[in-house]
Amino acid sequence: MQTFVLATNSERVSETLCSYLETVLDPDDSVYAVNSQRGGDSTSSETVADGKAALEVVSERLGDQVSVETYQIIRGNSPATDIFDIAAEVDADELVIGVRKRSQTDRLIFGSVAQDIMRQSDYPMRVVPRE
Repeated sequence: MQTFVLATNSERVSETLCSYLETVLDPDDSVYAVNSQRGGDSTSSETVADGKAALEVVSERLGDQVSVETYQIIRGNSPATDIFDIAAEVDADELVIGVRKRSQTDRLIFGSVAQDIMRQSDYPMRVVPRE
């Protein structure tokens, strides 16, 4: 039995990560899907709705195969912090994140949740390329 924590912020990311997980999941595995938003002025109602839709994709794609729990967290923490909190809570075996190719300037200006997770993680990770 393995426990996977999947970090998502859009339906497209969820689809990509689910495609990976469908190739490795066993029926007794568990998936915890996390959508984390900072909250306050930086989180619009549209962003919240996008996060809910992203989590629904995971439930719909994987829910018939394995146990799936979803978390939409809006509490002022960085997404990496929320993802690590859930991973610790569920004793995750692997984190699953999506990454896209970005220029050096994009990384410098905009940062990256995936980068934060990769730099800070003590968990085994699967980094799935996104288009």
